[in-house]
Amino acid sequence: MTPANFLAASLTEGAVIVRITEAQGSTPREAGATMIVSAHGSAGTIGGGQLEFHCIDLARIMLDSGGPQQLIDIPLGPQMGQCCGGRVRVAMEPATAAHLETLRQDEAKAAAERPQVLIFGAGHTGTALARSLALLPVAATLIDDRLGQFDEVPETVAYVQLDDPETALAAARPGSAFVVLTHSHALDYRLAEAALLRGDALYVGMIGSATKRARFEASFRRRYPGSKALAGLTCPIGGSDVHDKRPEVIAALTSAELVRCLLGETATRRARTRNRHDAAA
Repeated sequence: MTPANFLAASLTEGAVIVRITEAQGSTPREAGATMIVSAHGSAGTIGGGQLEFHCIDLARIMLDSGGPQQLIDIPLGPQMGQCCGGRVRVAMEPATAAHLETLRQDEAKAAAERPQVLIFGAGHTGTALARSLALLPVAATLIDDRLGQFDEVPETVAYVQLDDPETALAAARPGSAFVVLTHSHALDYRLAEAALLRGDALYVGMIGSATKRARFEASFRRRYPGSKALAGLTCPIGGSDVHDKRPEVIAALTSAELVRCLLGETATRRARTRNRHDAAA
């Protein structure tokens, strides 16, 4: 349950908004991290551990006493039972309908800004990857040209059957990720080529062996001599240091690659640059 949905269900009995307003040094969460605490539960997290337990206790004391807003300065050292060494300021205030509306707006904005991941191929590995990505802050879509392939897709992952999957690739947002693992080598090659030629993908991955990559590279160089787009290809996906080829293992390793590419510092800098360009346009 999202914090907004939890708050909507808890407003009548009362709840407290717990938010990190400032984080200095090493801390378990960043400024802006938010948790909702009611008498019987909580949603969201400010980092877990003793910091979170302590804040939940304080929030429930506030609920019992009807106390006003508080701003608490907490060093994360031995007295708190944590060894982070940093320091946080935590704001606590009784939740209102206005907070609920703000949370809903924040969650909608965050959902709209999630990086897009298009998974081409709803076979065993594609479906395992969809299940893995369902837990992560990305907007994943599973695409296949065959009917009846989407029985095991998680609710939070979109899916679509397309006679020509390349139409979804062409419509994707700049800065998207494309993971190609269809039932057809020829289709894999076509999709990977189109994704690379876009020039704006943060990740282009194709399942396969070193031999498959070599064949694809040879074909690509014949068709596009002098192009530097091949440097953006990840194949095999998930790296080569783990030799377990079970779909769930490949999915876990590929998810880690995607997190680094889409949520790492380089991706954040690119997104900020893109946003500045959009604002100036």
